[in-house]
Amino acid sequence: MHPFPCPPTGIRLKLLRLTSIIALFAPAPACAMITDMEIDILVDEGLAGCPDAPWLKEVAGRVLAAQGIGSQAELGLFITSQERIRELNRSYLGKDRPTDVIAFHMLSGGEESNFVLPPDGVLHLGEVVISYPQAVIQAEQQGHSVVRETAILIIHGILHLLGYQDEEPELKLRMAGREAEILGLIEDILKQAEAPGR
Repeated sequence: MHPFPCPPTGIRLKLLRLTSIIALFAPAPACAMITDMEIDILVDEGLAGCPDAPWLKEVAGRVLAAQGIGSQAELGLFITSQERIRELNRSYLGKDRPTDVIAFHMLSGGEESNFVLPPDGVLHLGEVVISYPQAVIQAEQQGHSVVRETAILIIHGILHLLGYQDEEPELKLRMAGREAEILGLIEDILKQAEAPGR
């Protein structure tokens, strides 16, 4: 898994709500979007083998629960192509190449910050954008399933939204340790998704 840079401090999700990201690529047909829940899932069409939206939502919800984030939180998860993530990486991070996952923060401060709910009572965490084709590549390199790699990227992206960093060796080790712990907590749904015939 390749670490990804967090957006510069000036880039906050006030400018990058999920609907704004989608609008950048209009028309952007989707095979699944959950809009009546606090975890919004958007999966681009044409991503053969991509886990379905309910499974993606369950993974994201369990990651948030593992981090003590309750029902008063909002998160966007966008599963897309190499081309789209490359465009986002170029437009917002100045890197003209595909990547596996990008997190667009809504929160400021580090993981030790005490979350204070905004006036609407909902903690707006931000958006996690994952390249499904990159997840397929990395799953093959790591010798595990694509659903497992997708879960790893969801965990990684959400931890970045919650303030975890991986630029320094000590921080990277701490983040990797937490990722492994959370992966263990969701092993049941990973095994179900990896089961033959699914």
